[in-house]
Amino acid sequence: LRIFVGESDRHAGKPLYEWIVLQARSQGLAGATVVRGMMGFGAHSRLHTFKVERLSLDLPVVIEIVDAQEKLEAFLASIDDNVTEGLATLERVDVRIYRSGNQPAAGGPAAG
Repeated sequence: LRIFVGESDRHAGKPLYEWIVLQARSQGLAGATVVRGMMGFGAHSRLHTFKVERLSLDLPVVIEIVDAQEKLEAFLASIDDNVTEGLATLERVDVRIYRSGNQPAAGGPAAG
């Protein structure tokens, strides 16, 4: 799941991207990452960019969340009313590695 919002978008006084990630964590999703863009535009066609002469306070932000499709669909439905501007895409991925660092690699020796 990719959710595109603006850096200055808010929910209950905190950045919207932060609220979304905390919601994903509280709902037990596998993982989330927030990426800040250098430049972009959306539905309003306003250009948002980071330049020395004009520091934008509303750069594009992408929240990437990985989990099973059913869980992502339910999550998206649960936050839908709180995302008043932005874009969400659901894409199929092939997860090759997902580990916490506290587990042995597949086929590796078990810690004892």
